[in-house]
This record gives sequence, structure tokens and C-alpha cells, in this order.
Amino acid sequence: MGKLLTAPVRGTRGRPARHGQTILAAGAVLWVPGPPKKSGVGRKKPRIALIHRPKYDDWSLPKGKLDPGEGWRAAALREVREETGLRCVLGVELPTQHYLAQGRAKEVRYWAAVPTGGSFTPNREVDRLKWLSPRKAKARLTHARDRELVDALLAALGDAASGRFADE
Repeated sequence: MGKLLTAPVRGTRGRPARHGQTILAAGAVLWVPGPPKKSGVGRKKPRIALIHRPKYDDWSLPKGKLDPGEGWRAAALREVREETGLRCVLGVELPTQHYLAQGRAKEVRYWAAVPTGGSFTPNREVDRLKWLSPRKAKARLTHARDRELVDALLAALGDAASGRFADE
């Protein structure tokens, strides 16, 4: 996963922080343990939070641009709070995504995260929040790159290899 960077990334004149022309953003794959199995022994797969953004009519993971002078982890925590209303604790860093957004290079760093409090209230930027099993989350996510992050979370949690969770 690489070394975690916590040094601030500087922007200019209130614009989002950029590295050269690359837009820098941070987010999280917010998850909670799955519900107990019907047998009462063990748990089902974890549930993953997806957000719906009406402006883009898409389902995605919480993320957003770094503010000037803001560190990566601080930006991830802030964006989760702004988009979901939930406070969280960041865990392991997941793979960084690099892609073009409206013709500009974008770098997004993600962490696994668990909520610690708060509640969702629909707003102009995010009108829905859903907690879904990994299979349903991957089916609902608009972008393939976000589906890859669900797989990375499961691998980080050890679910993919261990098979210790029941089907959905």
C-alpha cells in the first residue's frame, strides 16, 4: 500500500489542492460488520456504505477534493462526515486511484473506515445512503474503479481468502 502521507498538500487562493494539474482527493470505504447468520454462529459479510449523488445520478463511495493545506487523512475524514453525516476512524489504506475527471488527471487516496457516530441527513450533494452487502454494493456502484475498492476492502479484512462469512 505504500507509506502513509500526512504532510499537508498546499493549494492556491482557495482552490482545491493540486499537484501540478492533478486534482487531489481523498475518501473512504465505510463499512460495518454484517448481521449475524440465522444459525446464530458467525456473521454475514460486512455492509458497505454507498452514496447517491443527484448531480451526477451515480452511486459511489464518499470522497472529495483536498482543501488548501489539508492532509490526506484529514480530507478523507472530513469528506465522509460531509457526505454521510458519520464520524469514522480510518483503518488500512486501500489502493490509490488515478483517472481522468472532466479531462483532468485525478488522484484519489482511500482508506477502509468504520463509523463511530453521527447520522445521515439527505442534502443537495448526497440524497441517499445505502448499506449493502459487498455483492450488492458492487452491482450498484456506477464506476468499475469503485468496485475494485470493495474487493480491496474485502482482501484487507481477510474475507476474500478465508470464506469466514456466509453468502450475503
